[in-house]
Parts: sequence; structure tokens; C-alpha cells
Amino acid sequence: MTSLSPSSLSSPSTPSSLSRIRVGSAPDSWGVWFPDDPRQVPWRRFLDEVADSGYEWIELGPYGYLPSDPAVLAEETARRGLKVSAGTVFTGLHHGAAVWDKTWAHVSDIATLTQAMGARHLVVIPSFWRDDKTGEVLEPDTLTPGQWRNLTSLTERLGHEVRERYGLTIVVHPHADTHIDSEENVTRFLDGTDSELVSLCLDTGHYAYCGGDSVKLIETYGERIGYLHLKQVDPGILADVRAKGTPFGPAVAQGVMCEPPSGVPELEPVLEAAQRLGVELFAIVEQDMYPCEPDAPLPIARRTRAFLRSCGV
Repeated sequence: MTSLSPSSLSSPSTPSSLSRIRVGSAPDSWGVWFPDDPRQVPWRRFLDEVADSGYEWIELGPYGYLPSDPAVLAEETARRGLKVSAGTVFTGLHHGAAVWDKTWAHVSDIATLTQAMGARHLVVIPSFWRDDKTGEVLEPDTLTPGQWRNLTSLTERLGHEVRERYGLTIVVHPHADTHIDSEENVTRFLDGTDSELVSLCLDTGHYAYCGGDSVKLIETYGERIGYLHLKQVDPGILADVRAKGTPFGPAVAQGVMCEPPSGVPELEPVLEAAQRLGVELFAIVEQDMYPCEPDAPLPIARRTRAFLRSCGV
């Protein structure tokens, strides 16, 4: 990563100053949560529409949604002027060494495709403690000290293995209804892991959903921020979700993740704080909308891209 000069760090923020932020979108913004689901738009339509919206970068989304053959995917993205910023994996490393082999089999397939597409990041999402579709409670919502040790040590191992074998950097994604969610749990996770091996994918929507302040996190743990997901929550719906203890999946169906700039947190201060870090960062738009009508995502994506241009990216 290239550092900015002190003078550029201290200069007032203007639209042209957010030069280190590379904006993209993801299948999530088209209501895609699963490799195959009849309520999701076909992958060709996603690629057509994300390019039409003015984005250059995309994530792979759930493995198997986009073609897993690198040659096919490279052809399909290139002819639309798209490039891949990251792949995404799901892990349950707090369960300990017994899950390592199964986890690695999942990670290695996705890392292979991610590397082949020229990306350099692997977004790591912890497993949910309750099912994101049904809301069924799968395990306790808090970890024991032993589970925390498993989580931190095996995440470090994952970071090392992914870097050594594939040249990728893992960025761990705090997520609602997982054990890395609130400010307390995010900071505990960061304090317990090696900064050389583990970086953070800060999702502004999930962090706000769980009560966190994205700007504060960037300013406090800036050296650990390796990637951004841009997302907002609707404060009114969030208050209802919290009051009722609604699981994340049904909360999304209620519209808790909303179109910018109508929700929180404000994205321009987040982008400005990220720019002040002096490193290049991806900022990938993810507006959870599963399930959604197939014609809904494109106009939202166009408006969101226009809004982000007004912010200077």
C-alpha cells in the first residue's frame, strides 16, 4: 500500500481528494445471498446491470453464483469492463481444530478462483449463531474463552495459509448475528489477532446495526482496516428490530438495510476517515435486499453510484 504525503493528509476533503477509494458493488446489492435460488436474478443479468450502473469492481458473491471456471468468468467480466476485488468465504473457526479441514476445503476453492481473477482480498464472514433465513438459534450468541482462543488463533492460521498459498489478504467481516458484531467483540477480536495476518472488512451497515461507530473504529484501529463495505441501516426499522429481537434475515426482508443516503451512518465522513489512512482501499456497496423483486436493484444501484460520485468517489 502506498502512503500519502503529510500535506495531502492534512488538506481539506474535497470530491477529488478521495483518490485512494475504489468503489464497486456486489451480488448482495442485487438480492443474491445463495449460489442458487429461484428468487435471485440470473448471474448474467447481475453482470449486465452492475456494469450499466457505472461500477468497475465487483465481488464474487456466494461461491457458485458466478461461473467458477476462471476462463469463463474472466471473459464474461472483461467484456463488460468489470474486475474482481475479492472473494467471500464463511467460517466457523471458533469450533476449533476439528473444523479446519472442512473450512480449508471451502476456502481453497474460492481462493483459487479469487487469485485467478486477479483479486487480492478474501472476505471472511464468521458463522451465524442463528440461521439467517429461518432465525433458528444454532448455538449461544456469546463465545467461551476457549472459543475466543480458537477463533483468534485459527483466523491467524487462515491468514497465514491464504497469504502463503494464494498471495491473498484476509479481511474479516463483522456481521450481525455472528460472534464478531458489536464494538466490544470487534475490538476484542482485533486485540487478539496479529495485525500482520488479519485485517478487517468494515461493513458500515452491519457495524451500525450492532451499535458501532464506523468513523471511530477507523480512527482507532486504522492500521487494521483493509477493506470497506458501504451500507446503511434505516434507524426506525432498526429500532423495531432491536425491540423485538428480530433475526437478521427477517430484518433484511423488512428493509432494515436501506438505500443511501437515507440511513445511517453517513457515508461521506466514513469515506473521508478512510482516505485519511493514506492507503488504497476498496469500498464495495452492499445493500442487503434478499429477497427482492428482480427489477428493484438496477435503479437503486444507479442512484447509489450517483450519490457516491457526489461524495467524491
